[in-house]
Amino acid sequence: MLKKFLFFFILFIVNTSILLSQKNVVQHDTSTVDITFNKLNNSLKDKLASDNAKAIANAHLKLGSFCQENDVYAEAINQFNKGVLLLENKTHDYLYLELINRLGIVHLHLKNYDTAESYFKKGVIEALERNDKRQLAYSKSNLGTCFEKKGNYIKALELQEESLGLYEILLNTEGLSVVNENIGSIYEDLEKYDVALNYFMKSLHYHKHNKDARQANILNNIGDVYRKTGVLDKGSHYTNKALLIAKQIHDKTEEASAYKDLAENHQFMGNLNDAYTCLDYYITINRANEKLQVANQARALQVIYDSKEKKTKIELLLQNSKVDKAQNRLLLVSILGFAVFVLFWYLYIVKKRKQTKQELIYKEQILKAALEKKKVEEKNLQREVHLKNSSLSRYSLHLSQKNKMLSNLSHTLKKCLERTNVDLKRKLNELIKEIDFNLSQEQEWDEFMELFKDIHPKYIQKINDIALDKLSPAELRLSILLRLNLSSKEIASILRLTPDSVRVSRYRLRKKLPIDSKAELSTFLHSI
Repeated sequence: MLKKFLFFFILFIVNTSILLSQKNVVQHDTSTVDITFNKLNNSLKDKLASDNAKAIANAHLKLGSFCQENDVYAEAINQFNKGVLLLENKTHDYLYLELINRLGIVHLHLKNYDTAESYFKKGVIEALERNDKRQLAYSKSNLGTCFEKKGNYIKALELQEESLGLYEILLNTEGLSVVNENIGSIYEDLEKYDVALNYFMKSLHYHKHNKDARQANILNNIGDVYRKTGVLDKGSHYTNKALLIAKQIHDKTEEASAYKDLAENHQFMGNLNDAYTCLDYYITINRANEKLQVANQARALQVIYDSKEKKTKIELLLQNSKVDKAQNRLLLVSILGFAVFVLFWYLYIVKKRKQTKQELIYKEQILKAALEKKKVEEKNLQREVHLKNSSLSRYSLHLSQKNKMLSNLSHTLKKCLERTNVDLKRKLNELIKEIDFNLSQEQEWDEFMELFKDIHPKYIQKINDIALDKLSPAELRLSILLRLNLSSKEIASILRLTPDSVRVSRYRLRKKLPIDSKAELSTFLHSI
């Protein structure tokens, strides 16, 4: 992730340096500009002398087209408007339509989309009146581009489809190529990349025999779609084809665009060295293109206007240069501020990571202390349970011994009844009744049950839940005594039963429980 961040940061700085370098204007092929302008200007002067409105309008069209090609848009609009005014009240023909569409294209380039839209709508109306399908298709396609730029993709697609239908009727392959490319661009904006790719492929098919800037641009668009859909190998393939054509036709604009797309492609593939190399080529070529563009624009301005207008335009360029310098200073300050911000952000992240690490260590220590505390508590609880179990066993033995003693005493006293002394007999009977009464008391059993529940709180509920039939109180007591590992003899003493009766009770208890025939009853009860 850090490498990607550095890549985009370098891209930001480099693009800024391109802006800074635009003030270095160089002269390039000025003789061609001079010759072309003088030729067109002289032609306009000749046509003005002829007083032929159509010929003059055509001369304005050519001179305006020259200004448009050299990015002198204000003068281009001026020349086109002069031609429109000459033909506005006369019979409209292809020349008027061409002027209207040219004005629309200039305003479209200047991003005056509402103004461009109005001109292209005029072009549609004029083409319909003349029944000129070619111009109608051209105007509708450009009008669709206006709506695309304004974000109205539904209307844009509608107009492009209408234009496409007209070009299909005319069998105009160049028009079909252009419109298919426009529709592909709309679907690309809508992120419907599969549909966009299909239209770009159609555009390439109609333009496959012309190795020019348009073909390079179409190939670049195809490569861009593949890159956005993650098919990076195909993206590189088509972009490299675009680069090869751009080099063959010496089109530096498309060459720069191809290198930029290749840089992004390599960056997504993780080939940062190749990305930096392509980015460097893009910067170098783009910088040269910017210088050439500015040079041609400046030279065109110089040859178009007279000495007074030249001075005005030069002063304007100097003023723009001052603005550029101010903007450049602002950009440099912004870059410095951004670098400082990145530094502080990095230091903050490092500090935050250290704090997080310390917090984790502290939390781990707290957890260890809590775990040790729980272990100690668990040992104490086990010790307490062990003590209670011992107490319960001793209590059970106490009950057994007590009952045995009382039973023996009762038996002895019964023998004393055989004596003939009447008073003794009466007293002994009273004593026997009292002993038997004490033997029948449930108080000690209640205390025993409370103690058992403290140690095994859920045992009684669990055994009642799993029992096949409801257990009687005697069977429940028997299960509790067996759970305490008491022998049958000890159980017989506690319950005042014979050992045989205990065995019968064990058998009946076993039948009411879901226990395997081979399993031990006491083992099963311990598992509850």
